[in-house]
Amino acid sequence: GLRIHEYLYFQVLSPGDIRYIFTATPAKDFGGVFNTRYEQIHLVPADPPEACGELRNGVFIQDQIALVERGGCSFLSKTRVVQEHGGRAVIIADNAYDNDSFYIEMIQDSTRRTADIPALFLLGRDGYMIRRSLEQHGLPWAVISIPVNVTSIPTYEMMQPPWTFW
Repeated sequence: GLRIHEYLYFQVLSPGDIRYIFTATPAKDFGGVFNTRYEQIHLVPADPPEACGELRNGVFIQDQIALVERGGCSFLSKTRVVQEHGGRAVIIADNAYDNDSFYIEMIQDSTRRTADIPALFLLGRDGYMIRRSLEQHGLPWAVISIPVNVTSIPTYEMMQPPWTFW
């Protein structure tokens, strides 16, 4: 049957210019789930961004969450690369920077491999804005809180990115 997307939310705590709550969707048929809430954890953009092989900044991804760009290899391959570098989760942003509304369903590739860490899909516009802010501030990572329970936040206090339509 048709499955409604489950959403998972995270909040950027710093840098301040992107201090918003972002919406992501978990991978459909691979990866782990968030059993822990991380009050403050680093969201580290992978280098190279597509994370299809060895990461130049893998040491910074250890025990943190990687921000990866879509393209170049399967979603599962990216998740495994981050897992091999000790990452606790991966957030894969669409490589279409103007995508501000279409969530892609991340499914297993045909290799029968698995991954244990959570994998989330992020809209291209959101991923782009996070990376751009980090570049502008010369920062190697953002500090985030994940997952965020949005049902406990009054709608008027929800800090969504101004470029997102709800």
